[in-house]
Amino acid sequence: MLDPDAPRFRVPDDAEEAILQRTLEMARDGEWDQAADRLRDALADHPESPYILSWLGVAERELGLEGIAYERFKRALALEPQDPVLLTTVGNALARFDDPEAEAALRTAAMIAPQSAPTRCAYGAYLSREGMLEKATEELEAALRLEPGDPLVHLELGVARALGGEMEAAAHFFGQAAELSPDDGWAHLLLGLAWVELGEMEEAARALEEGARVRPDDLEAQLLAALVLAIQGREGDAMEMLERGRLQAAEADEALVLEVEDRIEGGVEAARRFLVRTLAPSSMRERLSQRP
Repeated sequence: MLDPDAPRFRVPDDAEEAILQRTLEMARDGEWDQAADRLRDALADHPESPYILSWLGVAERELGLEGIAYERFKRALALEPQDPVLLTTVGNALARFDDPEAEAALRTAAMIAPQSAPTRCAYGAYLSREGMLEKATEELEAALRLEPGDPLVHLELGVARALGGEMEAAAHFFGQAAELSPDDGWAHLLLGLAWVELGEMEEAARALEEGARVRPDDLEAQLLAALVLAIQGREGDAMEMLERGRLQAAEADEALVLEVEDRIEGGVEAARRFLVRTLAPSSMRERLSQRP
């Protein structure tokens, strides 16, 4: 279906480009409702535009309209686009739905644009989560050579290493990602979880606390930080994190918050056992599996 040997790919025409630029401005302002309305109107005039379809899919996904968004991405791919940026966007979107066509889209993007770090990184990230770690590493290392300062490439190399059980190497790459992008709480949390698995609780406390503060709406991050801070003897900070978590907890999460509170009150070893044996491993598995 997709031809990686195509010498050129269609770019948006002037009318499409104007629509997409305005949509981008709305997206930056978080105005997804307005962006979606504008794109739906544009689609009536450009029903065969993969650009408008894919951006509309992005907007509808942001609005929680997952099923409709999925159909937009499928329609965009069916139009056989050859733009590597568009293919990467659509491929990443389809990967979130576990659609097997995601692989072809991402592979084709990487073949069309082998000198593009984002396309190589996206394909490598997909491969690592599908268990093809050797090929994933090849793609991600190629992306790193192209863009050594890109924190996402370092993060995804960390994911690949962690999935392969190379936790020291994973910690190195997660640390690089966090250093390059200090406001990325996700990178700090993955770094902290890697340090927990390696038994380095002081380093884990530093990274998990930072990740929790950068991501105040992340309940699990607050609870991870509370446990590791309690292990470090920082009771006041641990209780602060626990209360921050309690404020975020939905009714379904209250049992977990109480469990963490009981473990902290049970002393250092009780907190350590729950962190190391239960919460940190489950959190690491979940976060590694999530698509970029």
